[in-house]
Amino acid sequence: MTQTTLPELSNWVSEVASHCNPDQIHWCDGSDAEYFSFIDQMVTTGDMIKLNDKTFPGCYLHRSDPQDVARVEHLTYVCTETELEAGPNNNWMEPSKAKDMMNNFFAGCMKGRTMYVIPYCMGPLGSKFSRYGVEITDSIYVAVNMYLMTRMGQSALKEIESSGSFIKGLHSTGELDPERRFIMHFPDELFIMSYGSGYGGNALLGKKCHALRIASHQARTEGWLAEHMLIVGIENPQGEVHYLACAFPSACGKTNLAMLIPPEEYKGWKVWTLGDDIAWLHPDESGQLRAINPEAGYFGVVPGTNLKTNPNAFNTITSNTIFTNVAVTADNEPWWEGKETGIPITDWLGNAFTGKKPGAHPNSRFTVSAKQNPSYSSLAEAPEGVPISALVFGGRRKELAPLVYQAKDWEHGVMVAASVASETTAAATGKIGVVRRDPMAMKPFCGYNFGDYWAHWLSFSQKLSALPKIFHVNWFRQNASGEFLWPGFGENMRVLEWIISRCKDGTHAVETPIGFVPGNNDINLNGLNIDSSRIDELTHIDYKQWKQEISEFKKYLEEFGSKTPERLLEECDKVLAELS
Repeated sequence: MTQTTLPELSNWVSEVASHCNPDQIHWCDGSDAEYFSFIDQMVTTGDMIKLNDKTFPGCYLHRSDPQDVARVEHLTYVCTETELEAGPNNNWMEPSKAKDMMNNFFAGCMKGRTMYVIPYCMGPLGSKFSRYGVEITDSIYVAVNMYLMTRMGQSALKEIESSGSFIKGLHSTGELDPERRFIMHFPDELFIMSYGSGYGGNALLGKKCHALRIASHQARTEGWLAEHMLIVGIENPQGEVHYLACAFPSACGKTNLAMLIPPEEYKGWKVWTLGDDIAWLHPDESGQLRAINPEAGYFGVVPGTNLKTNPNAFNTITSNTIFTNVAVTADNEPWWEGKETGIPITDWLGNAFTGKKPGAHPNSRFTVSAKQNPSYSSLAEAPEGVPISALVFGGRRKELAPLVYQAKDWEHGVMVAASVASETTAAATGKIGVVRRDPMAMKPFCGYNFGDYWAHWLSFSQKLSALPKIFHVNWFRQNASGEFLWPGFGENMRVLEWIISRCKDGTHAVETPIGFVPGNNDINLNGLNIDSSRIDELTHIDYKQWKQEISEFKKYLEEFGSKTPERLLEECDKVLAELS
């Protein structure tokens, strides 16, 4: 059994073992041999099903409990000394009360189980921007997913022992009882407790819990940003590369954009994937904002993925992938809605597929190493990160928001980012299709009061000498018949080209009260069966609708009381005045 030279870690593991009473303790070393031994164990117990090894080599299916298939935001808490610190954007519980409740759940919960100790690194090993953690769990499913999602094991443990600091994460699947399911964050102690769920977003504590909720708290203290953003590099035929960090709520096209393949008209252009979900953004010595991806793998939504919509994603997951809650075909291949090939015989529950209900759960997932992506950039492991030219925000809006617009300056851009609203998807429990406010796509993930968070964002105008431009996009605008006005997917490259041009040389745009939008001839439509009148519709600004939108957003800001930055209210008033 691997031991540690760090007394704080050794003592904590002993305390947890004494309280949770596991039958045995396994210190994960992160080796390939260990990973495959875990997989073999799960296949033996039936927790994993080996899929067709000829067509999907190294791929497996896991079925979670039917009541444990998504993040549980209503059961996720930030536990700070005062409720004001957590803010109305978070559920709050007093820390001692939360610990008492959770410790009661954890008492003896690992009896008859193995306790896995998982040291991990978020970010490139050795980077000054990276942070470390240790997750203790009784879930072997968590262990194999953390192998794919993080740099875990001996290499991370050495860094932890060297630095002496790490985020503590304690997890148990418990009884999988929805009434005893809670995810608690203690930002001041850099501590996470998760009980009663085996679902990725609730159980893989390096992901949303550490890399966003706890990291966002750290970032505010230390002067950087932890964001729900993909990182993508766009290379033109001349070899120039611009890096964009883009924020979208879950299941709103993040993975498709991160792995975008340029259309045929863009010969010589390349798109490089550095991250599909989370970005840590740090000012460097020259005043440039640089980004790293803290993750090493993808935990993506699989429905809708095929060779047409996202060839890179599809090719990434045809080998060495763990699928969760997808259907299975007669020849033992994974299947999901939108796959385009194969006929399912059993659904995600293991029942006979009838076609009356979805074969795959709408939030079914794939877990895979990022290095399998054909568009993977080796700079994802660069310790210095990459320079960011633009920050792009967006969500699902059937109307109102144009295809793309640029903020007028940094402060206006923070307002644009904070005002993001999107129609809800299956990635979280609750109703689907309801428009909700989701500032910076961080509503479920910001570890402290949004008012303080926005003030932190505004402060970067003083920290950076080369401020990234800020943009908002909406791939989902529809006409009166409910048809999408923009083809999306690879064609989004045309919008990214305009964004990069605006960053580089300020190519033409039309100024409107809400920001700069492209004119009729500003987006390259060559080879696309869309005329300029469609662009008119896509970029149309309805003043009446926007006045209502900004007025409602201002009321939303006021919910944060004295924490609301006055500058954001002023930005709202400026836009409202121009709309009048």
